Amino acid sequence: MDATRKDADQRRLLRIYLNDHLMGAVGGAELARRCLNSNRGTPLGTFLEQLLEEIVEDRETLRDLMARMEFPADRLKVTAAALAEKAARLKLNGRLIGYSDLSRLIELEALCAGVALKGRLWRALKDIAATDPRLAATDFDALIQRATAQLDGLERHRLEAARRAFT
Repeated sequence: MDATRKDADQRRLLRIYLNDHLMGAVGGAELARRCLNSNRGTPLGTFLEQLLEEIVEDRETLRDLMARMEFPADRLKVTAAALAEKAARLKLNGRLIGYSDLSRLIELEALCAGVALKGRLWRALKDIAATDPRLAATDFDALIQRATAQLDGLERHRLEAARRAFT
């Protein structure tokens, strides 16, 4: 494979990777919003308000980074993420209708998974930032630290949700 073709293939793969993470960010924001709506007025609700704000900021950072890379957002993936989050509401949670303690736990576990993946995205991009000045302009260390703090907070609330659901 010649260098030009290899570069084009690498850019294509990076575009797909970033769009996949954008899809996750869209779904994550929807999930955080839904979880917040079910937990307002609680310590978890207060945490989720801040988390949702940060998830939206991180999503916009990703969109900005994609724009600098001249990668368009894949509208189909973004739409699919929003629809998938809505379909996830149909999961069994021990009740015919309504929110349960199991709903809370499952939502927090899904948010943990999403934030962990986001942290891995930032680490991967930091690692390759030296190869592209458009990536180098992003403060990946701050994004990594924020994802770590988000995950720590989610884990505290996830464990509380597990205690509440099962004890």
